[in-house]
Amino acid sequence: MSKMKDVWEKFKNIKHIQIVCAVVVALVLCVAYFALWGGSKDDSKAENSTEEFSSAEEYVSSLENKLCNVLSKISGVGEVSVVITLESGFTFEYATDKETNTVVSGGTETSITTETVILVSGEPVVIKQNYPVIKGVVIVAKGAENFSVKMDILSATQTALQVDQQNITILA
Repeated sequence: MSKMKDVWEKFKNIKHIQIVCAVVVALVLCVAYFALWGGSKDDSKAENSTEEFSSAEEYVSSLENKLCNVLSKISGVGEVSVVITLESGFTFEYATDKETNTVVSGGTETSITTETVILVSGEPVVIKQNYPVIKGVVIVAKGAENFSVKMDILSATQTALQVDQQNITILA
């Protein structure tokens, strides 16, 4: 019991007790927040990373809608229409099993490698899904006749889609 009193006395003698208490309370709240909600990411990030598309057309339509929404919020931009073209559709990388056999004939060693796709319940095992590559973007926006607004649209599009400037056309 005397140890508790000693600790309490030392605690009371701290010069900036209010600051220390505020920091401790903030830390406890942060730990509680991340313990309860830390496992689930921000809704928009989780939506982007786990969103499933049944076709490349559905993927493009989703991108066009999101880009229209973002661009229409830029100062000086009015109504916006976006068309995105793709180089190709979705591509997949499958799990494979490699088998190498060495054949010796006439004193020469030859290695033959065979690669087979691994199937589970008759379906290939997908280890990676590659999203379609964007070939070009056409944007028609009210306010794009203003050079500054046009540059803002260009910058936002490049950042959002990771597309080179020469593949983006902006029209008023």
